[in-house]
Amino acid sequence: MTNTTAAQRVSVIGLGAMGTALAKALLAGGHEVTVWNRTPARAEALVADGAKVAASSAEAMAAADLVILCVLDDAAVREHIEPAAARLRGRTVVNLTTTTPEQARSLGVWAETEGIELVDGGIMAVPEMIGGPGAFVLYSGAAVAFERYRSVLELFGRAEFVGNDPGAAAMYDVSILGGMYAMFAAFAQGGAMVRTTGGSAAQLAALMAPFLQAMATLLAAQAPGIDTPAEFVQVQSDEFTAAAIDLIDTAAVESGNPTELYGVLRRALTGL
Repeated sequence: MTNTTAAQRVSVIGLGAMGTALAKALLAGGHEVTVWNRTPARAEALVADGAKVAASSAEAMAAADLVILCVLDDAAVREHIEPAAARLRGRTVVNLTTTTPEQARSLGVWAETEGIELVDGGIMAVPEMIGGPGAFVLYSGAAVAFERYRSVLELFGRAEFVGNDPGAAAMYDVSILGGMYAMFAAFAQGGAMVRTTGGSAAQLAALMAPFLQAMATLLAAQAPGIDTPAEFVQVQSDEFTAAAIDLIDTAAVESGNPTELYGVLRRALTGL
């Protein structure tokens, strides 16, 4: 239907910090970009870069073969695309709004019924990273549509297709973010603990960051224990891990910083 080696007609719905960054990357890539935002003033800087401003989200959708949504939530996505279903028929919609996996699946069912190619995405970057080497975006859903527009989507960062299930990208997204927040929680706890010895969270950060980077390389070795547990031989027993976590928990109590964090980690990692 389209030739992604040439300039594409792309519309971006939603011009918050992330939507604006996406639109700028598309413009820098030489594409014909139409934008819409509930607050029109946010489009002014993009106009100077060559973007066209639509009077409504429906008008923006009708102006493009590839429609990208980056709005507040699932309800906002529905608000815009459901009334425009007839205009979107035969087009590709890439939803880069943060939603739950089930919301993505529900939208995928709706899109298939309406004859719309839906690709759901999860952005693993902050706006300032878009287009840079550290950014990547997870995609799932309509595989053919993803491949058709892969070269366009790669303007945002490395494009990773994780499955035909429309909810897969959202599931990987929340799983990665879960790891991030667990790390931040452990750092906050550790920072409070080391301060009781006259140390500082700043020094802890300097020591912890390279250690965690090294430990992250062990994730691949742990994956078979989840994917094929019957065949997996643990290097460290659950009992040993539980005892190590108990020691850390005791140190937290002794420092005057008791927490439920380590009990949760003990149960999650060992089931004990």
